[in-house]
Amino acid sequence: MHLLGFDEQWLNERGAIHTATEIAGQPELWLKTYSLIKAKKEEIAGFLKQAVAEASRIILTGAGTSAYIGLSLHSVFGKCLHRHTYAIPTTDLVSHPADYFFQQETLLLISFARSGNSPESTAAVALADKLCGKVYHLVITCDAEGQLAKCSTDSPRYNLVLPPESNDQGLAMTGSYTSMLLAGFLIARLRELEALTPQVETLYRYGRRILDDFSAPLKDVASMDFKRAVFLGSGPLFGTATESQLKLQELTDGTIVCKNDTFLGLRHGPKAVIDETTLVVFIFSNDPYAWQYERDLVLDIRKGKPPLYTIGLFETPVNGLVFDLDIQLSDAGSRLEEALLTVCDIIPGQLL
Repeated sequence: MHLLGFDEQWLNERGAIHTATEIAGQPELWLKTYSLIKAKKEEIAGFLKQAVAEASRIILTGAGTSAYIGLSLHSVFGKCLHRHTYAIPTTDLVSHPADYFFQQETLLLISFARSGNSPESTAAVALADKLCGKVYHLVITCDAEGQLAKCSTDSPRYNLVLPPESNDQGLAMTGSYTSMLLAGFLIARLRELEALTPQVETLYRYGRRILDDFSAPLKDVASMDFKRAVFLGSGPLFGTATESQLKLQELTDGTIVCKNDTFLGLRHGPKAVIDETTLVVFIFSNDPYAWQYERDLVLDIRKGKPPLYTIGLFETPVNGLVFDLDIQLSDAGSRLEEALLTVCDIIPGQLL
């Protein structure tokens, strides 16, 4: 039996079977997550209506991978719920609480956590309760038995526990990350939930396409002798680039030095890290306006030291740009909302 192009016995011997299984199962998990949100729509809507009516700000929080969810979703929450929304890790909330929690305001704190057992998760809840005038807690987690889901609070709280398959057994967060990311997006767009069915179906197809058509090419790339990797993404896809660099560092036990940045940000000094030992992954927006800047950066990089290998990840080709490996998601004119691209665009980073 093979999984993602690897023999299952080989994966078992290296302790990688859980992570491989969890990566491969993500598209199906997304459908289950969508079904769960639809089933709980009225409960979530009731909590959210009151929280948003009273809150002056929203903070999306978590630790590590869970914190990066906020990088991809803060603009969606801001646009759809009409509240200033910030992505702030629990690690920052705990070390500098007075910078983020204010007695004179009501806050909606949305906490993302796979297990909820990191000390920062519960500490952030306690500090918000102590320092805010009033706080609403929306907990999105993969473990109903985790400390975050069970911690006591006198503040209004709603726990959303995702399907059991989302609670990764592997060390690296994979299905947990993408299912919480999707759940957050769907909650921000809760009023349009049923209308999003075609989008979720397209997301599923894109995920399957990456796994079915590009696992083997990405396996070949992973076997190359690169020493560094740079992941670039802008807007909500900056969160994807950030999580991608962490995944590659985690899954190579730190042997590959990774960096993430925005396309435009790379120009201002960080471009110097690219050399002949570097893998560069361009995670493109599907917004033609953003393409202007993203394409310009690619052309700029090509004037300098050539990297070892380049990967272009895009929904449709970007004005004729070609890379060593092109990962094209759409072949029939389909289009995802940009924030939803973040859910499937992490898979290449997981596979590398």
